[in-house]
Amino acid sequence: MRGLGVVRRHAAVFVRFAGLGGGVTLVASAALVLFSQWIPWLAANVLTTVASTVAATELHARVSFGHGRPGLAAHLKSAATIAVGWLVTSAAVGALAVLRPDAGLVLQQTVYLSATALVGIGRYLVLRLAVFAERAPRPRAGGSGVRSWTAYDAAA
Repeated sequence: MRGLGVVRRHAAVFVRFAGLGGGVTLVASAALVLFSQWIPWLAANVLTTVASTVAATELHARVSFGHGRPGLAAHLKSAATIAVGWLVTSAAVGALAVLRPDAGLVLQQTVYLSATALVGIGRYLVLRLAVFAERAPRPRAGGSGVRSWTAYDAAA
């Protein structure tokens, strides 16, 4: 029965991550549309990516993963995942521009948001497993060396 509880806790973390990330992405998408009216799309993508990365890292650290305020190292690692994501989204929209130069705003946003969703899954895995990874509790000094799974499960 313990396994089902762990799955539920991990699923809850993913749902929070996806909800927050999706919300930030939708706001960034709207900002991207607005900014791209005045500056080139790639520049608008950089601007919205930087702003949304800082916001999302703060939200994911505090709310999704319950780690409190992230430090500079966590922000930099998170930014690295976003840099890869920026390359993927830019390549996707760039490929669309080559393949369908007459693509309208709806198709552009569909491609952008689809690429962003794929990037989001990869980002979750990296943040969950590396940046905000759970740490198994250390055995108590002088104790039997047995770890408490209850404490570990609670961290999930």
